[in-house]
Amino acid sequence: MNIADFLITYVSFSHDELNDILSHFEKEQVQKNKLLVKQGQVCRTLYFVEKGIGRSYYLKEDGKEITQWFFGEDVFMASADSFFNQSPSDYYVEILEESVLYCISYEKMELLLAKYHQMEKFARLLVTQMLTKVVQKLNAIQFQTAKERYDYMTSEFPNISHRVALGHIASYLGMTQETLSRVRKE
Repeated sequence: MNIADFLITYVSFSHDELNDILSHFEKEQVQKNKLLVKQGQVCRTLYFVEKGIGRSYYLKEDGKEITQWFFGEDVFMASADSFFNQSPSDYYVEILEESVLYCISYEKMELLLAKYHQMEKFARLLVTQMLTKVVQKLNAIQFQTAKERYDYMTSEFPNISHRVALGHIASYLGMTQETLSRVRKE
């Protein structure tokens, strides 16, 4: 799905509004393993993933990476709290495979939110959806078995095991790679 189709699945923009909104985004080809945001850096760009996959993660004190979230096609990607609050990020945001992204700066997004009521509505619906997914993940980690968490992840991110390192998946699910291997065999 392209970004225009994505936007109009949430809100019915007029043709002129949609064209103006899209003119504020820049299309970018991004290579695998590129860091878009570093921990401690303010996230100044919001990305729409047209093709590819990314993740956000943090480093524990021992240097171990813990994946917080995956971003597949047809979603917006950022260190969300950093982007919306313009505060230092707790996370790294990394591209895991060659990707096509549409990028918009914080300043341009603020301009569009001020200019179009429908854009404010879109942002509210998008943030509500993101919050719902975060709550679902928290519930999965707290209350589900390893198998249920894995099933939840594969329903949320189909084909992820073919696209992402198993270590990233295990850390996202809050389990060891050995547990993940056992769950996958079941």
